[in-house]
Amino acid sequence: MKDYLARSRAARYSILFALPLLVLYELSSLALNGSPISGVRNGADVMLKSVFVGLLGGRGLLVFDVLLLGTGTVLVWRDIKRSEQPLSGRTFALMAGESALYATLFGAVVGSLTALVLGAPRLLAMQAPALSLQTKLVTSLGAGIYEELLFRVLLTGGLLALLKGPFKLTRGAAPLAVVVSALVFSSFHYVGALGDTFTLQSFVFRAIAGLVFSGLFVMRGLGITAWTHALYDIGITLLQ
Repeated sequence: MKDYLARSRAARYSILFALPLLVLYELSSLALNGSPISGVRNGADVMLKSVFVGLLGGRGLLVFDVLLLGTGTVLVWRDIKRSEQPLSGRTFALMAGESALYATLFGAVVGSLTALVLGAPRLLAMQAPALSLQTKLVTSLGAGIYEELLFRVLLTGGLLALLKGPFKLTRGAAPLAVVVSALVFSSFHYVGALGDTFTLQSFVFRAIAGLVFSGLFVMRGLGITAWTHALYDIGITLLQ
């Protein structure tokens, strides 16, 4: 069990496990919108790509794709070379089961914690914009991969590196990074044309969800966190 926990967090497993989610989202979004950036897409996806398009114009998307896939490839290659062990299909299967389990429990746990904090009835789902089922499913896939890239890999991971590096903070670095990224993650859902109307209950729910996702990222890595997020969002979409 200890070997599995260590292996599944390694780049060769975590990144490769998240890769099908990225491919599935991009292909589904392209089929839905007919464009790699326009149309109804996940907000984190649009935000990340818009930065590159704004800075580099027509070359922005290509640079973004090369940077994203190139960085992932280098990290996986270095990890495989260092481990000198073949990839295990059983490990990927266990990661899939672990993600499905977390996604199943996620709403009940976060909803119960929200009720505990607010003293309100248990909350399992947030309001959703009036979109087609197909569009909601595609944006759910995008939430799993791009919101985790933005808020967990870049924000939580970046804060951890900053706090442990220049600020020399070791003991409290992880909790502080998790809390800050969770608050930013919750606030993000109220931005833009498709953003929700702010309510205290929904903000607290999403802040706690952010705490859980960020904590899961720190402990279990990108792959499991991304699939947990995507499967939870897909489940909520299908139940609505």
